[in-house]
Amino acid sequence: MSTILYNGHIYQERNTFTEALLIENGNIVSCGTSNEILAQKNSNCELIDLQGKTVVPGFNDSHLHFYMSAVAFTTVDLYGLSSTQAVIQRATEFLNTHPEAANQPLFGRGWNQDYFLDEARLLNRFDLDQISTQIPIVFDRACGHVMSCNTRALEVCNITAATPQPDGGQFDLDELGEPLGIFRENALGLLQPLQQPLSVENQVKLIETVSAVANSFGITSVQTNDLTIGSSDALSLEEAFRLVSLNHPTVRVYHQISFTDIDTFSQRINDGYDRGLNDFNRYGPLKIFVDGSLGARTALMSSPYEDDPTTQGITCMTVDQLNQFVQIADRNQIQVAVHAIGDGAMTMVLDAYSEVIQPTNNLRHGIVHCQITDLPLLNRFQSLDVVAYVQPIFLHYDMHIVENRVGQLLASTSYAFNTMEKLGLHVAYGTDSPVEGLNVFHNIHCAVNRQDLNLFPENGFYPTECVDLSTAIDNLTIGSAYASFEEDRKGRLKPGYMADLVVVSQSIFDLDPTLLKDVSVDMTMVNGRVVYTR
Repeated sequence: MSTILYNGHIYQERNTFTEALLIENGNIVSCGTSNEILAQKNSNCELIDLQGKTVVPGFNDSHLHFYMSAVAFTTVDLYGLSSTQAVIQRATEFLNTHPEAANQPLFGRGWNQDYFLDEARLLNRFDLDQISTQIPIVFDRACGHVMSCNTRALEVCNITAATPQPDGGQFDLDELGEPLGIFRENALGLLQPLQQPLSVENQVKLIETVSAVANSFGITSVQTNDLTIGSSDALSLEEAFRLVSLNHPTVRVYHQISFTDIDTFSQRINDGYDRGLNDFNRYGPLKIFVDGSLGARTALMSSPYEDDPTTQGITCMTVDQLNQFVQIADRNQIQVAVHAIGDGAMTMVLDAYSEVIQPTNNLRHGIVHCQITDLPLLNRFQSLDVVAYVQPIFLHYDMHIVENRVGQLLASTSYAFNTMEKLGLHVAYGTDSPVEGLNVFHNIHCAVNRQDLNLFPENGFYPTECVDLSTAIDNLTIGSAYASFEEDRKGRLKPGYMADLVVVSQSIFDLDPTLLKDVSVDMTMVNGRVVYTR
């Protein structure tokens, strides 16, 4: 079976377009004018008239939590709420309309205290007790680095004032020394007993559901951190991803894999790191966490926070632990991707990488998020050739808090998208869903315009760090493909590349940049097969 797409405006690379593509067996075999490609059709060839529409390579989300996004769709949606009372009301309404939820733990995600107009503080157990004292309730902050729970959840998990504080995390205590129901970083694991394991069949359904949503936004590949080997659901989730990859998959998956501890990581290497390997289910880097999030003030800074001098954030692992993980991975030819948001955290990671990147970064070790930077730090990225996994959409929220958190000087050199390009870094864009949504054009808007989704500020937030549209698209396609060692077969619409592509609703290269956030997807194709039409 072959397919010809013709009469299109097909983006191949900066300032280079073609009209038509011939696809065979899931790959692009030739490109050219419509007449040239139509002359190659045979009797078993499907023809798709693009009617002049713009086509770009399938988007490759370089970092997100794919399965966790699907799970988030099934919980209480707390995104964008403007008060603690709105959170209480939303959850109460959910219980009223989902009677089956009244007999099991209730989970939700998306609240952000910086959006609260009543009190800009973290949710605590007294807030959530107003929803219910009969069932455990756990609500994730939007960043996923803070959880709040009610009193019943503390009781079920047997968390008391005598419970030891975990390394690399903490739970807050009230003025009487009792748990307040606020958990940060590694302390989140204390609430893990409330999670109810799902069957492989249900996990498969969730992956298929989120795959369809991703396709509707033009996402054809993801680099996802869902697997934590050593956790209770790791084996079943691995099996679910494997089964999806064998049964008409519509998203190519490259796993960023976490481990509960170093011993578990070493044992997995001995037992075989890769499992169920195929083009739709590949095993990629070790994923580890060094710090938290800026919004929760758990990102590790080199100096105290401007708006809270009592803290520099939280270190989620020691320097020795970080070095052990990196050295074991590198010794076994395993890529590493480290979550680091604060400049202090990135310094730790670059120090660890400098011990193993000798002389070149052949394994393409990288840092995920790369938010709070100065020029010397970015120069170290360049000298070590460390991959930068960046989420431009974070600016939508962070631009409103970053100067308060870290000061104007450091804020001016952070989220340095254009400086990264000038330095020639390998940059891969992603969404970090469910921290932010899967809409790729929201990401592109923030990269190109450096405005929030309400077009604030008018001229952009430190506008010298804006990038152009081609750069943003390349970082969501060929740049992300570099991070997964696939830049020679994914991320371009040229002969020899996978036929993963997106037809968009508007002529984006001629569009007013402030309208990019409103662009939608008309068609998505994966492996030469149409998987979504609007």
